Amino acid sequence: MEGRLRIAMIGTRGVPARYGGFETAVEEIGARLVEAGHEVRVYCRSGGERMREYRGMRLVHLPAVRHKVLETLSHTALSVGHLLGRRTDVALVFNAANSPLLPLVRAARIPVATHVDGLEWKRAKWNGTGRRYYLVAERLAVRWSDEIIADARGIQDYYRERYKTASVMIPYGAPVQEAVDEEVLRAAGYEPGRYHLVVARFEPENHVDLIVEGYTRSAATYPLVVVGSAPYAAEYTRGIERLAEADPRVTLTGGIWDQRLLDALYAGAATYLHGHSVGGTNPSLLRAMGAGAPVVAYDVNFNREVLGETGEFFADAASLAKAVEDAEADPARGRARGDAARERARTEYTWDDVAARYEALCRDLLAKR
Repeated sequence: MEGRLRIAMIGTRGVPARYGGFETAVEEIGARLVEAGHEVRVYCRSGGERMREYRGMRLVHLPAVRHKVLETLSHTALSVGHLLGRRTDVALVFNAANSPLLPLVRAARIPVATHVDGLEWKRAKWNGTGRRYYLVAERLAVRWSDEIIADARGIQDYYRERYKTASVMIPYGAPVQEAVDEEVLRAAGYEPGRYHLVVARFEPENHVDLIVEGYTRSAATYPLVVVGSAPYAAEYTRGIERLAEADPRVTLTGGIWDQRLLDALYAGAATYLHGHSVGGTNPSLLRAMGAGAPVVAYDVNFNREVLGETGEFFADAASLAKAVEDAEADPARGRARGDAARERARTEYTWDDVAARYEALCRDLLAKR
């Protein structure tokens, strides 16, 4: 084994992963870096549970301002302050919004790579000021990072075209399920293969409202199960709730934190309906593919890149309605598409490969510095 690295992972809610793609990536990558012999420190936002170690990673819990604009940056500022007093070989910063703090990391002569996520400025939750901030933050990430990490070719293309800069493309990984846990599904009241599934935060760019609207226009007989919520989108959530209240076939479950049940829901779905439109490689989409779910996704380049030939796509309520009706009319075709998606996830999106690429990046950063 080459030399042991001290790696800091900054800018997320931390681990165990309970929220989104960044947190899942930190957990899966960080644990594998530990297994490879490295020391990994993960900065976590203070909550009810404060473990000092998880899957071999050392956890540092620090507070954050609970506000959609200030939460990420306030926590990262405290994390960077802590980082500067600790011996660190490489820092991995997640989210371009944290880029104003990068000069402090560089001043300490710590090589830093920034995982820029998707096109955050396009998210509807940001007003004009928020969008302008994210566009400035992108430019600063390019200027002050030793390396930019993109999780999709579409994100690489965006940074190349807009900022004339190269980036390292490292996607997320996909957990693979070979079978449906029918016992868990039935105990929760779901019939395997006889429901449509959405798992998403309730934000406009995830098109949950469009999916629910399209489903309510359809003649589908299988129920629609919608898993998710949003901390800062009360008005948008109320719109989805109104659509659901008008159709008894629609069930809003809120967030589901029982991973065994959530895995079973992915694996047992007649279709997984994916509306995300501004991210790169989306972890929920990969989880559905790894579970063998037939995916019907919103028609954008990121989703086409990940799904390849295994996906079907919708652009409006009418095409979504047709997709769920077609899936119920020909379940064998759906199962074949799901099997193909699982195989694509198994070969193209593995966490072991992702972690190995992060390890190589960290070594390259340290060598250049």
